[in-house]
Amino acid sequence: MRSVLLLACLLGLSLAASLERKPHHCKSPGLLTGGFTFSTQNEKAWFYAGYEYDAWQQRIRLYETGTYNNQSFTYDVLLLYGEGVMYQIDTKASKCTKQPLQADFMPLGVPPNASLLGQYVIGSSSGPGEGLLVDTWQGKAPDGAQYMVTVTEFGCIPVSTLYQTKEYGWIVVSYINTIKGILDPSSLSPPSFCPGLDAKPEGTPVDFFTVVSNLKKIAV
Repeated sequence: MRSVLLLACLLGLSLAASLERKPHHCKSPGLLTGGFTFSTQNEKAWFYAGYEYDAWQQRIRLYETGTYNNQSFTYDVLLLYGEGVMYQIDTKASKCTKQPLQADFMPLGVPPNASLLGQYVIGSSSGPGEGLLVDTWQGKAPDGAQYMVTVTEFGCIPVSTLYQTKEYGWIVVSYINTIKGILDPSSLSPPSFCPGLDAKPEGTPVDFFTVVSNLKKIAV
């Protein structure tokens, strides 16, 4: 009985110490794999995507499936920020297009200019394993848009991001099933049937939000 009480006290002290931990600006791990849901306020679009994220070489692969106007779609893109190009990939048809990418890479985590909004527990703080300690930060991007970022207190794993845009209103991204590392590093390189890195990109330059707007074109 004494051992049970001692264990309960230690667990309680550990949880209390976690709740008293001071939030700090942080960067998410450089290599992540997982999924996320993406929804826009004005366009009423929603989709689920798998992602692979490499902050070191500024590469992101998105495997998107979802619905728009009651129609399903799939979308597979590879964003190479270091080279300034985006590949749109159709693996089944062995087709691939290369477009110029005009966006700056935005690493996951808490931006240096963000202000702490609060520290919270997702779930319950009544016992161990019942809740997740997270920090929520807010701020303004260089273009003046407001954002809100939530990350785990331990590990700085992304939980959600809210970003305000003129075109779509509030964009909400919720991250799920995140693991550290890349399961297949080759997926962050263009497939062999894609134009080579020395090939000139074609078409209108795109950024992340342009990629989102293209979802409508695919779904129509």
